[in-house]
Amino acid sequence: MDTVQVIQALGALAHAHRLSIYRLLVERGPAGLSAGAIAEGVGLAPSSLTFHLQNLQRSGLLVQRRESRSLIYSVDFDAMNTLVGYLTENCCAGSSCAIECKPAKPARAGRKIKAA
Repeated sequence: MDTVQVIQALGALAHAHRLSIYRLLVERGPAGLSAGAIAEGVGLAPSSLTFHLQNLQRSGLLVQRRESRSLIYSVDFDAMNTLVGYLTENCCAGSSCAIECKPAKPARAGRKIKAA
């Protein structure tokens, strides 16, 4: 993944609605969800949802497939893992830190994440 792709992916996720959509689809896994189910899940009007889904697709984070008359969206897990790998590939490079580079447990709803 090159720097331009990383910036596009992170830029796509840097919006509250798109981040909510993405997290919902990560939870759903490879099966994905229809646009209607996503709209209901995040509380967006269909026209707004389309805009955000297209943005996530253009960034390479989502894939779309047709099942009968429905469009199903799912996370491109290879792209997600590549992005996370890019962000962590030089973790503690050149030093012997005791930090293990693995995702932290998510903060509970309503709790603020402490800044380092």
